[in-house]
Amino acid sequence: MIKLTRIDDRLVHGQVAFTWVPSLGVECLIVANDKVAKDEFQKMTLGLAKPAGTELLIKSLSDTIIFLNNDKNKHLNILLLTSAVKDAYTLANKVPEIKSINFGGLRAREGAKLVSKAIALTDEDIVLIKELRQKNIELEIRQVPADTKQIIDTQFKF
Repeated sequence: MIKLTRIDDRLVHGQVAFTWVPSLGVECLIVANDKVAKDEFQKMTLGLAKPAGTELLIKSLSDTIIFLNNDKNKHLNILLLTSAVKDAYTLANKVPEIKSINFGGLRAREGAKLVSKAIALTDEDIVLIKELRQKNIELEIRQVPADTKQIIDTQFKF
C-alpha cells in the first residue's frame, strides 16, 4: 500500500509529480500535515501541483494514521508525504507498514545543520533519526528515484 514515505518540506512539487509518482505507480498522494490540513489556500496550491489522474488527500497526522491503518485502504498505491522529521517519526510509530523513510528535502532553517546538499537537520531531528534507526526503519536520502540511495546509518554519523 505505502510505496514511499517521504519527508520533503515542499510536499507536492515537480520531483514528486513527474518522477516519484510514475516510477512508483502511485495513484494516491497523502499529505500528512496538521497545519496544511487546516489551510484552504495551501490545499488549493498543492492540488494544482498534483499530477493528473492522481488523487490527493491532505489530512492531519491523526487522520492519516487512522486512514493508513484501515484495511479498506490497503488496495491503494500511496506516496505518503510529510514536511518534517517529527511528523514522519509520529507516523512511523503509529503505522506498522512504514519500514522505510525517504529524505527528499529539508531546507536550511534556524538551528539546522546541512548534512547533504538538500537536507538540513536540527538536534531534535537527529535524536528522532537515531530512535527510528533503533526501530530498524530504513532511512535514506534520494531526491529522485534514479539517484543512488544514501542510507543515513552508513553515510552519516551523528
